Amino acid sequence: MQTLQPDGWARPKGFANGMAAEGRMVFVAGQIGWNPATEAFETDDFAEQTGQALKNIAAVLAEAGAEPGHITRLTWYVTDKAEYLASLKRLGPLYREAMGKHFPAMAVVQVVALVEDRAKVEIEATAVVPND
Repeated sequence: MQTLQPDGWARPKGFANGMAAEGRMVFVAGQIGWNPATEAFETDDFAEQTGQALKNIAAVLAEAGAEPGHITRLTWYVTDKAEYLASLKRLGPLYREAMGKHFPAMAVVQVVALVEDRAKVEIEATAVVPND
């Protein structure tokens, strides 16, 4: 896997401008911050929901024999940009707990709503598991 950082560009904080990889692709559907066994939210806190969504992504990856370090792209859908920005300091440790120190290409998009009414964030992932 190769992080793409064009010469002369400022180094991004918490994400990569691009990633290149070869191998088996794994696509993880949008994960929200609920308990996946009960499909119930245990909190309405943005950062805590995000932490759970990231753990859910890691669990789906593990099912495919992948790990967070194989992620090439994350797309975050948030219902409140201001709440996302206000939570950045709390998100860092929660992100590293679930994903380690791997920072793939990412996009964050504010949306009007998510399908689950209590969901504040939904995150989808693309990973590439290297060929043996």
